[in-house]
Amino acid sequence: MSKPIVAIIGKPNVGKSRFFNYIVGQRISIVEDIPGVTRDRVYADASWRDREFTLIDTGGIEPDSEDVILSQMREQANIAINVADVILFMTDIRQGVTASDSEIAVMLRKSNKPVILVCNKADNYGEPPAELYEFYNLGIGEPHPISAANAIGIGDILDEIYYKLPPKSDEEDDDQRIKVAIIGKPNVGKSSLLNKILGEDRSIVSNIAGTTRDAIDSAFENKFGKYTFIDTAGIRKKAKVNESIEKFSVMRTLFAIERADVCLVLIDAKEGVTDQDAKILGEAHEAGKGIIIVINKWDEIEKQTGTLEQYRKEVYDKISYASYAPVIFISAKTGQRVEKLFELINEVAKENSKRISTAVINEVINEAIAIVQPPTDKGKRLKIFYGTQASTKPPTFVIFVNNKELFHFSYQRYLINCFRNNFGLKGTPVRLIIREKNEKDI
Repeated sequence: MSKPIVAIIGKPNVGKSRFFNYIVGQRISIVEDIPGVTRDRVYADASWRDREFTLIDTGGIEPDSEDVILSQMREQANIAINVADVILFMTDIRQGVTASDSEIAVMLRKSNKPVILVCNKADNYGEPPAELYEFYNLGIGEPHPISAANAIGIGDILDEIYYKLPPKSDEEDDDQRIKVAIIGKPNVGKSSLLNKILGEDRSIVSNIAGTTRDAIDSAFENKFGKYTFIDTAGIRKKAKVNESIEKFSVMRTLFAIERADVCLVLIDAKEGVTDQDAKILGEAHEAGKGIIIVINKWDEIEKQTGTLEQYRKEVYDKISYASYAPVIFISAKTGQRVEKLFELINEVAKENSKRISTAVINEVINEAIAIVQPPTDKGKRLKIFYGTQASTKPPTFVIFVNNKELFHFSYQRYLINCFRNNFGLKGTPVRLIIREKNEKDI
């Protein structure tokens, strides 16, 4: 599902993080009375009146600051403005309109994005404070007084967001297509792969404007099925890339992952798995997405007997936590094995959404316990009463036990491996949720 994006913008220390945490329902952003605590963008999913959206908390903007950190925060906020569908411009009603507020307002008017002007720290109920009217001078619409600390006026702001969100697109409701994100560090061949896919089979249905504005999602059909390819290519356009552009590429990748069913993680065969590759793959793993490791430029590697298998082993050695992900060796340039990607995408998407009956799950659990006894600690043994599947994408299992502390990571990993041996689950992470339950309740 493709979610609209709402960015919270404003100078430091106006209450952006407190507002963000209240909306998303968990304390994700650090809330301190020190300007500049939130240096990078933080994002989370939120919903209001049956519309889901992604909310971004940003570091504050100080337009004229030469300070390195504040300058970077300004760049981060600019990035959030670029990708947002709706912008919340947060100010401090106690401070009144500052020079920074006026300069930020100029930036926002130039963005041509829907803007909601929020005047935070209006902590008293009743009539709007007289200070509110000064904010009309910013020229970006009606100011809305709120108190993020006291939860005053929050519902009104959420209503404003709801009214300004773009119309719900067919893409938001269309679960028929497998959404595939092509991710990886710059210059590994992402755009070459997409061009090869779209160029060899002309059954392109349409081009859909992507959530991040400057990306294009390609709706595509062939004999294997229907797909939407989410392109994160073309990030580096100059030989020298500054830090803000590099962070922009990270953000684009994160949003692509969030929207995808399956992630194709491209790796340059000549370079092997780098730390940056591992970090990108780790983001897809943590997000619970289906993962295929695509070794590109395989045609440029000198080969001898066993080269492919040795290379695959080296890949898994460096990313052992994702050894469930299949590895395919391709050449986007020549088209070698590109068509085989579709069979893998279909298989991994199916495994990521697989549902297994409770009876079958417990048969496997009982067999696993019979083969390897659960661990003990200080005379107490772990008892696994039963398990059930809670959700898909990724497959998530709830395991009921007598004592969560006894369910060590190593035994959890063993149980997951038993699930994989019996259920397949190729290319998908597996989640375990551990719950305690008294034996007398069974």
